Amino acid sequence: MDGLDRAQIDKAEAKDFALGGTPMRPRDSATLILLDRSGGSVRVLLGRRHRNHAFMPGRFVFPGGRTDPADSRIAVATGLHPDEERKLIGTGARASAARARAVALSAIRETYEEAGLLIGEKGPFSTNARDWQGFAEHGVQPSLACLRFVARAITPPGRVRRFDARFLAAWRDNVAVELPDGGPTNELEELMWLPIREAMEAEIPLITRTVLSDLERRLETDPDLMPGGEVPFYAMRGKTFRRQIL
Repeated sequence: MDGLDRAQIDKAEAKDFALGGTPMRPRDSATLILLDRSGGSVRVLLGRRHRNHAFMPGRFVFPGGRTDPADSRIAVATGLHPDEERKLIGTGARASAARARAVALSAIRETYEEAGLLIGEKGPFSTNARDWQGFAEHGVQPSLACLRFVARAITPPGRVRRFDARFLAAWRDNVAVELPDGGPTNELEELMWLPIREAMEAEIPLITRTVLSDLERRLETDPDLMPGGEVPFYAMRGKTFRRQIL
């Protein structure tokens, strides 16, 4: 899998996940890789998780978290590009447009909550959903058309916490409002914009480094991240952690 063998993964992920005895069904989660191309090189937003967190303490990560199915009901200015929606829906018994929409909107919500960045279009927006009141207060209607599905990874069995993580990307240009004091939660600290190469050398989980490497290669041939691009998918198949393309 692109130069990473099972031993490397076991060693790195043993630090990221507490070992458990019973396999758990992975929970949907959404992660947003926000990219800034205003300078000479593309930079990525990372934040450090507090060291007292049980899950990946002290690691630098992208904004993100568990998907809330209720997010699928939030009104948006524009929906997912059809090519992106198709890939995000995927296949299987649980595949649906509502699930894909919830994943996408959860990534946007988490980016606001953890980094104080509201992605969407300026204009009137109202909702009764408590977690989206910040968008209403700042007059931003969330928009999904800017999102690109760039990677998926499922935590291997035998971990206390398992996630079916979808990594989405967007440009900083798509941020309608940047709050000067960051987001309303305390999930992340030390928010910083780093060139991709420098970000890959930071204290990040192995899967984050792997996804950044994939994204760096894609940007070399697809600098605008056009819709419908290849999506690497990392998951256990038998006793091997494999990479396939969606």
